[in-house]
Amino acid sequence: MDGMFEHDLELTILMPCLNEAETLERCIGKARAFLAMSGIAGEVLVADNGSTDGSQALARAAGARVVDIPARGYGSALLGGVRAARGRYVIMGDSDDSYDFSDLGPFVDKLRQGYQLVMGNRFLGGIKPGAMPPLHRYLGNPVLTAVGRLFFRSSCGDFHCGLRGFSREAILGLDLQAPGMEFASEMVVKATVQRLRVTEVPTTLSPDGRSRPPHLRSWRDGWRHLRFLLLFSPRWLFLYPGTALCLLGLAGMAWLLPHTRVLFGIAFDIHTLLYSALAIVVGFQSVLFWVFTKIHGMREGIVPPDPQFQRWLKIATLEKGLILGGLLLLGGVGLGLYAVASWGGEQFGPLSADHMMRLVIPSAAAILVGMHMVYGVFFISVLGIRAAVPRRDEAADSFAEHV
Repeated sequence: MDGMFEHDLELTILMPCLNEAETLERCIGKARAFLAMSGIAGEVLVADNGSTDGSQALARAAGARVVDIPARGYGSALLGGVRAARGRYVIMGDSDDSYDFSDLGPFVDKLRQGYQLVMGNRFLGGIKPGAMPPLHRYLGNPVLTAVGRLFFRSSCGDFHCGLRGFSREAILGLDLQAPGMEFASEMVVKATVQRLRVTEVPTTLSPDGRSRPPHLRSWRDGWRHLRFLLLFSPRWLFLYPGTALCLLGLAGMAWLLPHTRVLFGIAFDIHTLLYSALAIVVGFQSVLFWVFTKIHGMREGIVPPDPQFQRWLKIATLEKGLILGGLLLLGGVGLGLYAVASWGGEQFGPLSADHMMRLVIPSAAAILVGMHMVYGVFFISVLGIRAAVPRRDEAADSFAEHV
């Protein structure tokens, strides 16, 4: 698709569409009026996602170009539209008349200044009465935006504004994949991670002009946004929780190994010791998952290279990991043998659970963490191996060139 057109226009105004016959003509009219008034060489492009209400014919009659996107989903429609766009810059916005396409000057100005992603901010520009449900205005959008800002150190104050402008080339270079509503988060996150020049402009949100319910489903799509943010930030999904669990488990084990403790009238004994050991094991697994995902993400270009992490990998070699894992295994087995010897000293009869479990629980934890360490460093080494033979698609391309 990219090679079919010469991208000699400055601007494409892109509208995703799924049964928007009630409002589509108004949106196209405002967008065309903006292009004419500003003298910008541009087009209005409608990415239709399988409308059955005649939206395609209405869009063409109103002067827009229509591209049919067979794959369903908000993200699929927008990504197909970006690929089909003929403009150097793209400004996308919902075709439900909630955004004013006749007032896109601030977006164009920022794009001309060299910004690669220009986000609208509805909280700065104003949300008219009835334009956004209270659940979205006071909970969903602020919480998800705060999570995104915290996880990715983004400066955007409205992660989910549907009106945004960008450099077509820069956004296609992000290799966006999300087919659904989480596409909005993916664009901001990847632009931030890949260090594109990002800014925002105040945007006014008006009540949409449709008589039917919106396509957005609050809880389902909210979860999909949060899930994406978590999966794309392994530090917050794996590293920080895992480190916290390890530290809490170690502290609990060190506190409870000598004897029962009483705090605020509550006795903490071997049962709490067992859960402390469990916290250590689960926390260590979580940290290992962070290492795996970090290596994979850098290798696949999902996240930028991290020189500090790469230096740490060079220090933490396979051999050092095997030695550390082996020491943990030996320590665990040694404690286990000591426990068996203590049992033998009692003629293998009944033992004091309080004394014996203070040996068995640390022994089991050390063995488990040691085994995770050994297998983990081997897997890290596997992740570091690059295939010497072409992948299947590369081999097929090579074969095709010689046929």
